Amino acid sequence: MNDGGERQFGPLGKALVIIPTYNEAENIKPIVTRLRAAVPEADILVADDNSPDGTGKIADTIAADDSAVQVLHREGKEGLGAAYLAGFRWGIEHGYDVLVEMDADGSHQPEELPRLLTALKGADLVLGSRWMPGGRVVNWPKHREMLSRGGSTYSRLLLNVPIRDVTGGFRAFRKETLEELDLDQVSSQGYCFQVDLARRAVEAGCHVVEVPITFVEREIGDSKMSRDIVVEALWRVTAWGLGSRADRLLGRKPS
Repeated sequence: MNDGGERQFGPLGKALVIIPTYNEAENIKPIVTRLRAAVPEADILVADDNSPDGTGKIADTIAADDSAVQVLHREGKEGLGAAYLAGFRWGIEHGYDVLVEMDADGSHQPEELPRLLTALKGADLVLGSRWMPGGRVVNWPKHREMLSRGGSTYSRLLLNVPIRDVTGGFRAFRKETLEELDLDQVSSQGYCFQVDLARRAVEAGCHVVEVPITFVEREIGDSKMSRDIVVEALWRVTAWGLGSRADRLLGRKPS
């Protein structure tokens, strides 16, 4: 993590939890219910990519009964990164001070969100970490664990970012942090999006903190992980790593 030194951090303010969805009809209501119970002061934005299984309509029904829940309907499936970027922009435009990333499938435990928010009182960005002491995964196949651990290790070493779980997607940002990261230049999708924001935060000098979480494999629905997502992450991380080394050798600012 970065050294925050004597820096003073302001109060957290209003929090918005962004939940991207695509075909999560069976998961969206339970996760929203758990989240509202765990952190009732936080609002929720469901960013639905026009799910053919009706997730967006279910979210609309939930929102109709709960003013703390909003739904952002998107035209189609454009990837995790695009959904989060749209959610960040919506949240900033609507006056939120804290923007949280959380999966819809229950793999991120809403009951652990207070831990992330507490840590954010002294940080710019807090990452829920599976690969630090106290963190763990439950019901994951060994090949998925090896892929995730390997991806984090490869990204950490190649990009020189002191983060144990670079690919994790349970995160809490201050609004000011996101505004520093030049989100208009972010084009990465899939889980590579998480690596991209982490490296940008480190390069911007943000104080990044990790807290341990328990990641639980989804029980309902299909994982969004695919070969294309893995390939995108591999080539982008490699390109970023080689590019940053070239920048240092040539004395240029990071590209």
